[in-house]
Amino acid sequence: MTVPETTATTATTTATAATTTTAAAGEASGAEALRPHAEDAFADELKALAAADDRPRPARWRLSPWAVATYLQGGTLPDGTVITPKYVGPRRLIEVAVTTLATDRALLLLGVPGTAKTWVSEHLAAAVSGDSTLLVQGTAGTPEEAVRYGWNYAQLLAHGPSRDALVPSPLMRAMADGMTARVEELTRIPADVQDSLITILSEKTLPIPELGQEVQAVRGFNVIATANDRDRGVNELSSALRRRFNTVVLPLPATPDAEVAIVSRRVDQIGRSLDLPAAPEGLAEIRRVVTVFRELRDGVTTDGRTKLKSPSGTLSTAEAISVVTNGLALAAHFGDGILRPGDVAAGILGAVVRDPAADRVVWQEYLETVVRERDGWKDFYRACREVSV
Repeated sequence: MTVPETTATTATTTATAATTTTAAAGEASGAEALRPHAEDAFADELKALAAADDRPRPARWRLSPWAVATYLQGGTLPDGTVITPKYVGPRRLIEVAVTTLATDRALLLLGVPGTAKTWVSEHLAAAVSGDSTLLVQGTAGTPEEAVRYGWNYAQLLAHGPSRDALVPSPLMRAMADGMTARVEELTRIPADVQDSLITILSEKTLPIPELGQEVQAVRGFNVIATANDRDRGVNELSSALRRRFNTVVLPLPATPDAEVAIVSRRVDQIGRSLDLPAAPEGLAEIRRVVTVFRELRDGVTTDGRTKLKSPSGTLSTAEAISVVTNGLALAAHFGDGILRPGDVAAGILGAVVRDPAADRVVWQEYLETVVRERDGWKDFYRACREVSV
């Protein structure tokens, strides 16, 4: 028995009703949210894009593929509205990702930790469907119910299997409503749970054998999954599942200037949300943090003259953002508001030294052979030495 679109949508009524009050409260206090959803934080940009967008849109998309790519990459609209970049990187990667979502293939964003996979996933869902919250967070304990559906056990015990007792997963809701669902950290999910996606992605159908029914995906449904390279071998995707995805690899920033721009922009955004003062004189420290991270990550100094040992951590752009944000908070609350070497030194130490034995040797060697001899880095060297003792 096939559940038609209207009936399939009804399957979400119970779960939707349960969250209506919470959602309304969230909208009422949206200004107080520590981290608003992308569709809320950038609502004005999405509205301006929708008004200016006269290109064809796939079924149930809020924007055309061109407008979605513009939202991610930034640009200026004919009316002068500036769309801020959400992802700084090759435009072609974003175009391929958006085009994939416009087809019947799911999208897998792959890369090392800190390459903005989750960030891109959220903004793609916000631009395409206007809702980035249909999310399954992958962990080693993610059950099959999180991907397919669960049961309200009070209803189940009282009345047996029924539509009222069924609790739809985010994917089931996305299928019924023609929305974009997200699966974070796909390779962290146990292999048997991963494989429950195969029928959903290949047949666009979710069987409900307990009821002798199924939910068929309506046009507009798709899935964005993320996975990081460091998890290879944890729960490797089966070849059958991997074939259902079009994979887009998000690289680390290609140049120091690009990484500095990314860190500066995100620190500014986070700082405003935390009511931290702007740090106009902090660019030098941001560039210093990025330089340290890139050199240790690449295993060679910027000039290519000195080979370096790399620590066990990833030293990603996301971690650089965290170090600088923490430093900005230190400068604001315990300093003069100007970001200085002492404000970022402890954060860098914490990011680099993950393995107390091996990584500390790597860090000390880098300090003494590179930082100590570098012109203009004496204050930074002293600050790092103080926190490294």
